[in-house]
Parts: sequence; C-alpha cells; structure tokens
Amino acid sequence: MNDTDLGYLPATQLIPMIRAKQISPVEVTSAILRRIEKLEPQLNAFATLTADQAMEAARAAEKALMAGDTLGRLHGVPVTIKDLAAVAGVKMDSGSHITAGTMPAADTPFVARLRAEGAVILGKTTTSEFGWTGVSRSPLTGITHNPWKHGYNAGASSAGAGVASAAGYGPLHQGSDGAGSIRMPAHFCGVFGLKPSYGRVPSYPVAGTGDYTSHNGPMTRSVADSALMLQVMSGPAVLDHTSLEAWPADYPARLGDGVAKRRIAFSADLGHARVDPEVAALVRRAAEDFARATGNDLHDVTPGWGKLGPEIGRGMWSAHLTRLAKFIPQFEARMDPGLVACIRSGDTISMSDYQELRLRKMEYVAAIHAWFQDWDFLITPSVSVAAFPAEQLMPSDWPKHDWDWLSWAEFSYPFNMSWNPAASLPCGFTAAGLPVGMQIVGRRFDDLGVLQASAAFEAARPWADKRPPLDV
Repeated sequence: MNDTDLGYLPATQLIPMIRAKQISPVEVTSAILRRIEKLEPQLNAFATLTADQAMEAARAAEKALMAGDTLGRLHGVPVTIKDLAAVAGVKMDSGSHITAGTMPAADTPFVARLRAEGAVILGKTTTSEFGWTGVSRSPLTGITHNPWKHGYNAGASSAGAGVASAAGYGPLHQGSDGAGSIRMPAHFCGVFGLKPSYGRVPSYPVAGTGDYTSHNGPMTRSVADSALMLQVMSGPAVLDHTSLEAWPADYPARLGDGVAKRRIAFSADLGHARVDPEVAALVRRAAEDFARATGNDLHDVTPGWGKLGPEIGRGMWSAHLTRLAKFIPQFEARMDPGLVACIRSGDTISMSDYQELRLRKMEYVAAIHAWFQDWDFLITPSVSVAAFPAEQLMPSDWPKHDWDWLSWAEFSYPFNMSWNPAASLPCGFTAAGLPVGMQIVGRRFDDLGVLQASAAFEAARPWADKRPPLDV
C-alpha cells in the first residue's frame, strides 16, 4: 500500500489492520508525514506540523501493540487539531499576529480524550484570524488552498482541517464551527463535516465570546469515521459548564439503523438567501435522491423564522468581535482588513441595542425549535456558492461589502445560535469541477439521527472515491 492509499484509508479500516499487526502505527504515521511533506508547499493546511512528536507517539503506540497492552479505540490513528484548540506544548497562533506563539500548558478536554484513546496528533491546522471568516486565509499563515483548485477558497475557519481531509492527510480531523466553520470547508473541499449539538463535545477554555455558538466536531471522508471520532470526543467535562450531562450514544454501532418514516423538509433558500442556481440544482437533486433512498417524502418549505436570521446573525457577529477592538491601534496593519471593518461596525451597537438583539435571538431560537416539532430533518444547501478565489471575501458576482461574508453563508449560522446538529455532505460537482455540499439539520440532541441520515445518503450516493487532482 503506497503513501496515497494509506493517507486516504478510513479509520474504520485502519484500526483493525493495526490491531491485526498488518500495518504498524509507525508505518502509517511515516507515510502520512511523507505525503504532507510532498503536498504542503501547494496546499498550506498546517499552521504547525509536529512531526517529531507524532513519530514519538507512533513508536509508543507500536510498542504498546507489540507488548499486548490494552489499546484505545483510536490506537495508532493519526489526527489533526485546528489551531483554535489547546494542545499542550504546541503553540496556538489562532491565525493572528496578535496571539502568535501562545503556548498552552494543557490539552483541551477533547484533545485529552483523543490522546487517551491512542490517537497520534500530527499538528495544528490553519484557521482564519480568530476564526472570524469563511475564507481560507489569515494574515499569519497566508492562503490555505482548495485542493480542487489552487488559489481558491477552501472554506474556513476550519480551513486546514477541510483541506487535510480532502488531501489524504490521514482519516480524522477536528474542526470548530461558530457560524459554519466545519460545514463551509466540508462543502468547499468535498468532505463530510458534522457540527454536533452544542455541548456534545466539551472544550476549555469555554468559547463564550460568541454567546455560546462555537461547536467542536469531526471532519472526515466518511460518516463512519466521524461517528467514531465524535463518540471519542463527546461527554461531560467538569471544566466546561456548558457540556451536556449525557454521554454519547453508540454512534458507530447504530449508524446503519436507517431513517425510515421521517418527516423531511427541504428549503432552497430559507425564504431569503441568494443561492447560485447551479448549487441549488445540485442540492435539490441530492435531496430528492436522499428521500427516494430512504423511502421518505420530501416537502418544500419556507420556514417563517428564516427571514429573521440575517439581521440577528450580523448584529451578533460584529458585536462580539468588538472584544478585539483594543488590538487595532497596535496591530491593524497586520490584521485581516475585513476583521477590522467588522470590529468597527460593532462599535455602533450600544449595550441596550445588544440586549435587545439578544432577546430577539432567543425568540428566533425558540421559533426554530418549535418548527422542528413538525420535522425530523431539514435539508438545505451547505453554502450558497462553490469555491471562489481566496484573496476575495466575496465571489466576483456577489454584492461587495467590507466584511459581510455571511451573505453567502446564510444556511449555517442559524443552527449555531439554535444549537441543532447539522452536517455537510458532498453531493456533487459544478461544471467547473468544484465540490458542493448538502446540509442535513436535525433536532437538538439528535446527533445520532443526523449521522444515520448522512450514512443513508452516503450509501445511496458514495463520495469517498472522489479525490482532488493532487497526485500524478
């Protein structure tokens, strides 16, 4: 098996091979590091590659395997961590000159859980500055390139994780999602990304700066790999006061239970969003295929809460980013100009304005949950557009704005505010060969249902054989 094949091997296949000693953790890690070395100059998915530490962990995993020690669920499996999460002894730059070189003393809880189950951490993947935007560039690390078209947006803020997954940098990649930052790079890169219910995956420090909208979750090439990774990462943690009390269901074992007799809604625009016609057509066709494959009816809907989201989403986004205003006098020349513009727009929001906005948000969230009493799943596009040049904040044919990238990502942030689980699934390619994602949203806490629905679509419309043109 060559380096490319090993890089694309799912964790669900790799784990039994390691346990049967058909392949060693050292061989796997070495092969993936060689692949990263070969492709990174053109992709730029890593903020920090910890090759030496990864090899040390792989050798320890191999030693434990040969000694007959008890093995964790991810023993010897390579993973990557987004550069907004703490990994002990590995710098956390957060895509910004402001915080470059920050050195966490301890792992965040989900990183500790991955380690405890034997995962081999390859390093930290790139993010936009403080995760503020859906475009795959930062002033610190530059452009992270879409593996399907060099120079194009790979999505953000979990840009590096999406690219690493698509490029075959191993099977498991962690992302975080505060307004679509798992689902957007999954859409642009043609991989699977799941934003679980809020609190399912604990984190520390708790990211309360977005009014509790940031979710951690898996980005993989298969639904089964995400089910496994999510199960390992999930569960209550004493340091995260927002973490859910319940431990996760057995996602891997129940993945194939199916989603028969479910009520499935479809909305191409949530009643207000501008969507590229080619994207809309691909997603509608995929939604119809999903309904047929699962024996369910597909109902076109226009949710009454949809049109209320944009003003709330934009107001909350800019208001919370004003926390960075204190850095502008010293760092403006080295900050993302769009981030600076967004911060300054938030300066016009008074405390009373914010309190009113937050009350409206709570009413909006309640309306979403009330609506889901009548539906099991909502299907939408993941993003309104396919990939566009990464030096731009907007596609060329999109209305221009100093910072409002949310205009092409209207389908994701509502479910950050409402805490529903939502996944982006590869569902086709544009005529230009760029990936498009379909979003499946479930009721809050129904992470298992979203995974089962995703697995059903994957069985009907497999995507893992589709690889970007990186290897010659």
